[in-house]
Amino acid sequence: MDETTVETTAGRPELARGRGRLAVAARSLRIAAALGLAEAELRGLHHVVGPGDVCFDIGAAYGMYTFPLAELVGPGGAVHSFEPQRRPRRLLAAVRGAVGASHVRLSDSGMGRVAGHLQLVLPSRYGLPISGHAHLADGLAPTGAPGSAGRRIRVPVTTIDDVCDARGIERVRFIKADVEGFEPEVLHGAARVLERDMPALLLEIEDRHLSRYGRTAEDVSRMLRARGYGMATWRDGGWRPAERVVLGTRNYLFRAAEG
Repeated sequence: MDETTVETTAGRPELARGRGRLAVAARSLRIAAALGLAEAELRGLHHVVGPGDVCFDIGAAYGMYTFPLAELVGPGGAVHSFEPQRRPRRLLAAVRGAVGASHVRLSDSGMGRVAGHLQLVLPSRYGLPISGHAHLADGLAPTGAPGSAGRRIRVPVTTIDDVCDARGIERVRFIKADVEGFEPEVLHGAARVLERDMPALLLEIEDRHLSRYGRTAEDVSRMLRARGYGMATWRDGGWRPAERVVLGTRNYLFRAAEG
């Protein structure tokens, strides 16, 4: 697993400037979300994440969630970002350096049920790779599900539980996972963390992706409800309770159910 970290020293002026650049990057992404140019849920992260928190960004891509999360948790917190695709990861690393987000720990691993190596399927269209639809090949349904074809790349895979053990993480506040249908495997690999911390979860759960693995969005929501989670979506400027997964809504927030 390749990982680059930068140590910080309190009180150094260049670090203050770095935090200013991070704030600008995070604010720009929230503005893009308000304009419909980025995921709307970015505008609601402050309701679930605060200073000093530890977050995981699974399927970090170019850092759309990484940098707003890094601003919210501040230098006293940490964002653990995982992106197995080289091109998005390199750009994310470059932006991290430019904005001074040294509390972002970036790894080249995918995330799943167990540690090891798996094939990453990279679909293409008109000969061009579609990085946003890349997905791990483990457990693909044998029915020729959409997106099961494409170039394959061998990548390292780890689990949230193993990362917490290796890095001495005592509490996880928030996990975002957008892994094109592999979300249930990521959750299985976080069994101890879910039991210990019951972190908030922001998951992309869509039948069109989950069907690759023979699962449905209802399977995922039912499993999390059984663990004591309630489900919500971001609409009308707030997190609103949701009773079921519906077409046209990709991302769902799961938090400990009240009462």
